[in-house]
Amino acid sequence: MSLRFGYGLNGFTDHRVPDALAVLADLGYDGVALTLDHAHLDPFAPDLPGRTRRVGELLAGHGLGVVVETGARYVLDPRRKHEPTLVSDDGRDQRIDLLERAIRVAADLGAPAVSFWSGIAPAAATRGELWSRVEEGVARLLPLAEAHGVDLALEPEPGMFVERIADVVELRRRLGDPERLRLTVDVGHLRCTEDADPAACVLHAGDLVANVQIDDMRRGVHEHLPFGDGEVDFPPVLAALTAIRFDGLVAVELPRHSHAAPTLAAAGLDFLRSAELQAQTRTTRRPQEVRR
Repeated sequence: MSLRFGYGLNGFTDHRVPDALAVLADLGYDGVALTLDHAHLDPFAPDLPGRTRRVGELLAGHGLGVVVETGARYVLDPRRKHEPTLVSDDGRDQRIDLLERAIRVAADLGAPAVSFWSGIAPAAATRGELWSRVEEGVARLLPLAEAHGVDLALEPEPGMFVERIADVVELRRRLGDPERLRLTVDVGHLRCTEDADPAACVLHAGDLVANVQIDDMRRGVHEHLPFGDGEVDFPPVLAALTAIRFDGLVAVELPRHSHAAPTLAAAGLDFLRSAELQAQTRTTRRPQEVRR
C-alpha cells in the first residue's frame, strides 16, 4: 500500500483557503489537515455550516481528503495562547464547545478524525485533579463523536499533561477503552519526548493510530522543523506506518513556516516520496542483499 500525504493548513495561514487548496492539489498532495481558526474556517464566525459546506465543495473539487485539527493558538482567548484547555482551572466548557463544533465540522466534511490535545497543567492542580478534568472532558465528547462516526484522536504534546503515548493509553484505560478515543502521532514529538525511536513507537501503537502529523525535530527540543533539519530517520517511520496499514493522511506539520509555505510544501512532498521509496526498498531487499 502507498501512504497518503497531506499538509497542515496551519502552515498556510498567509493564503486564502481556496488558494492553499489549489497549491497543495497542484503539487500532488492527497489531503489537508484543517485547523479551525480565523485563517481558513473560523469555528465561531456566523454560518459555520454554510462555510463548512463551501470548504467541503473546494476539497471535493480538488479530490483532497481532510482531517480536522483544533490546535489554534488564540481562537478561544486573544491574550492567552491555547487557553482554556481540558485541564485549565477555569473555562473548560469553552474548550468542550470548540471540540463539539470540530466534531460536527468533521462529520460535515467527511473527515474521519478530530485531533486535539489535553493542555498544559496549571501549577496548583494535582495529578488526580488533572486526570479527573481530562477524563470528564473526553467522556462528554465521546457520545457526540460516536453519533457522528468521528474518531477523537488525542495528541501527546511535549509539555502538556498528556505528553506521551502511554498517557493516551492510560486515559483510554480509565474510560473503559472506548473505540472512538484513539491517537494522533506527531512524528517529531516522538523524537522529542518518547524513549523509544519513532518507528518503534508507531509499531507499538498499531491500530490505535488515527491521525499522523509529520515533521522533523531534535531530542528534547519542541520545535517543528522542515525535513532534514532535525534528527528523525524517516524511512523506518514510513515503513512502520505501512506495516500497521495506516490509511489516513500523513500530514506535514510546520505551523511556524507559513511565510515559505509553497516552497516547503513542494520540497516536503518530494522528501516524503523519496523516503517512502527508500522504506520500500529496504523492506523488499533479499536477505543476501542485506548481508552485503
